[in-house]
Amino acid sequence: MFSFPDILEFSIASYVDTAVDWILSTFKGFFNIINEVLFFSFDVTEAVLSFIPWFVMILALVVGIWKLYSLKTGLVLGVILFLIGVFGMWDKMIYTLVIVIISVIISILIGIPSGIIMSKSKKVEKIMKPLLDAMQTMPSFVYLIPAIMIFGLGKVPAIFATTIYAVPPLIRLTYLGIVGVDKEVKEAGIAFGSTPMQLLFKIEFPQAMPSIMTGLNQTTMMAMSMVVISSMIGAGGIGENVLTAIRRLEIGKGFEAGLVVVFLAIILDRLLQGFANKNIKTGDNNAE
Repeated sequence: MFSFPDILEFSIASYVDTAVDWILSTFKGFFNIINEVLFFSFDVTEAVLSFIPWFVMILALVVGIWKLYSLKTGLVLGVILFLIGVFGMWDKMIYTLVIVIISVIISILIGIPSGIIMSKSKKVEKIMKPLLDAMQTMPSFVYLIPAIMIFGLGKVPAIFATTIYAVPPLIRLTYLGIVGVDKEVKEAGIAFGSTPMQLLFKIEFPQAMPSIMTGLNQTTMMAMSMVVISSMIGAGGIGENVLTAIRRLEIGKGFEAGLVVVFLAIILDRLLQGFANKNIKTGDNNAE
């Protein structure tokens, strides 16, 4: 009496499988092109980062953070980056960083235009809001399934899954930033004869920049967390060390790899926040 009746149960799994099979067979050539582009992008980016000597990268980080914050902060983050090499994970850090960089770039190319379109169209907004809610509440492991089915195992599906998981905050915060622009500012722009494109790029977009940069920061942090999970499909990098430590119950190595993930996340977070603050101050000075 208290159990849910079997007659009312219904599964959509078979329909989803049929749809996925149709998509894979119909768009196989398109997915192959994406696979080749992502594979090439990864190899080029990894080659560039690997070509930079470790001490040059640390020095560049210290100088960059010094310009954005202070010398003390730059030295602290430089020591943190140095510790990643001390732990013997410099190459895996580079590998993980490449996945994050490519995923974030793709997220920017998808997220910012989507957020702008969403802010300009009520129909798109009604479609996108529940879709974004679903994407942000979906368990991260679920994104690995279509990635494996489309691209198999390795770094390409890791980039694909990471991008899908990380892009929603950038879309949502781009939308909120543009929608939240003061109406009086927009009306002033229209009164001075601004076209819709001029209004977007000269008024709305600069005013929404703090929100957009917050979205970019959140997207980067989510990409970092997803990269570790992507090690389950052969992504490699730091996440592989975490996964190996879990399988072998090696607490020390797991903690060490987790600490490296935290270090890298802190460095990326401070860099993005620094650039965001600098852009905001520049925008305020220009406005004055």
